[in-house]
Amino acid sequence: MRPRAAAILASIALTLLLASGLGPASAGAQSTAADRPAADRVTLVGLASGELSEADLEDGVTILVVWASWSPRCRDVAARIDALAASWASRARVASVVFQEEPAAVRDFLDGKDPGAPVFIDTSGAFSKKHSVTTLPTLLVFDAGKTAFRGKLPADPDPVIERALEPDAG
Repeated sequence: MRPRAAAILASIALTLLLASGLGPASAGAQSTAADRPAADRVTLVGLASGELSEADLEDGVTILVVWASWSPRCRDVAARIDALAASWASRARVASVVFQEEPAAVRDFLDGKDPGAPVFIDTSGAFSKKHSVTTLPTLLVFDAGKTAFRGKLPADPDPVIERALEPDAG
């Protein structure tokens, strides 16, 4: 495909994504789970047990790491999530979301590893798409239902999370 044609197709795809409501929220107009129709809300099933719904993100601070075992950048993700949970579990809900994988593959990847936080499965990718995850691993920080931070999981996420949760941030 020629570069110009590829650029036009990419532009059309981005326009359709934004029109569908799956793209990033417009500045100053972030919605919460309660604002969206029930059909648009995503609930994830836990690898071991439990569920994570978008309504859960409304309550306090939630720190999520979105990852996939097939991504080379996620090979050490269990240890990184464990460190996050050790630092933040007393102040926030810490969990991880596995992007487009089946539970059996996740169990195989985690065999002998303890991420130290609940693992939820986003088999269809709907949660990740809804929250504009574009790289793996991604760090998502929610404060009372609003996205306080979305970006690449840094080597030291603590300062990033602290800044995102400052009262004047946002």
